[in-house]
Amino acid sequence: MAGIFGFQFGNFNPVGGQPMAFKEQYRCYSMVFSTKDSEEIKHGGKIIMPPSALEKLARLNISYPMLFKLTNARQTHHTHCGVLEFVAEEGRIYVPHWMMNQLCIREGEIVVVQNVSLPLATFSKFQPQAVDFLDITNPKAVLESKLRSFACLTTGDIIGIEYNDKIYELLVVEAKPDSAVSIIECDMKVDFAPPVGYKEPELEPMNVDHEEDVERNDLIQQAVEQENVNKFQAFGGEGQRLDGKSKNLKVPKSDQPIKRERGIPNYSYKKGKLTFAKAKSLKPEPEEPMEDLESGFTAFSGSGKQLRIRKKKL
Repeated sequence: MAGIFGFQFGNFNPVGGQPMAFKEQYRCYSMVFSTKDSEEIKHGGKIIMPPSALEKLARLNISYPMLFKLTNARQTHHTHCGVLEFVAEEGRIYVPHWMMNQLCIREGEIVVVQNVSLPLATFSKFQPQAVDFLDITNPKAVLESKLRSFACLTTGDIIGIEYNDKIYELLVVEAKPDSAVSIIECDMKVDFAPPVGYKEPELEPMNVDHEEDVERNDLIQQAVEQENVNKFQAFGGEGQRLDGKSKNLKVPKSDQPIKRERGIPNYSYKKGKLTFAKAKSLKPEPEEPMEDLESGFTAFSGSGKQLRIRKKKL
């Protein structure tokens, strides 16, 4: 019919008019055999496909972004990925090394590639496969930066990320709302499970013998007594007299500890409120009347005398 009418149906079903899904088989190789060399290619979640795949996908009514499901020939393991470029040799695809481990395949084995549509991720939980992952200062920020090289996540996959020239493996423990989700332009919450082999630090109970406990209490008591003896006492020591006599010049030291009175707290204090207490007015106490030394004594009584007697004017 293509030779008579001058057109072809391509990947469309001529009976129902429904588009056919993209499903092809390719030989799978790791990124080591590719001419591309970058961190996104080696440790990301995207693959390189041949140009013919792009031509077939362009004729199909598929959803974007392009996401694919990879399944090994034995149909036992699968994972999901995105596409980075269409520059591979015909009949070949190049995938990251962690993806080949997930599919349990070797170099050059057959892999089935099928386009899929995945929901946007809302939550994902990862479990580090080594305790040294805890050495990273801000693991969430590092993971967020490295997930930009990924297009989707699949529960059960062990992905690999590179940080400070070291590869860290993370198991995708959980993904919501589905076991396989797309992480392109989504708002996803991330959580971590305890790393494999991690143990909570145990607090060892203190085993102190009774004799050691008694000895420690005795040392504490001696220190307290010595502190009371050497405690500062105001106006202590010896004095010197001007006449050279030494009598009752030593101030006796008190063995009793000095008691320091504490101020009375303000029990009506309220947070955010300042209270200024007024000082008590010191009123002078009334003096007691002095008793007369002699009976009948009157102060400032008697007659006065002048040294110079003034003459009266006539």
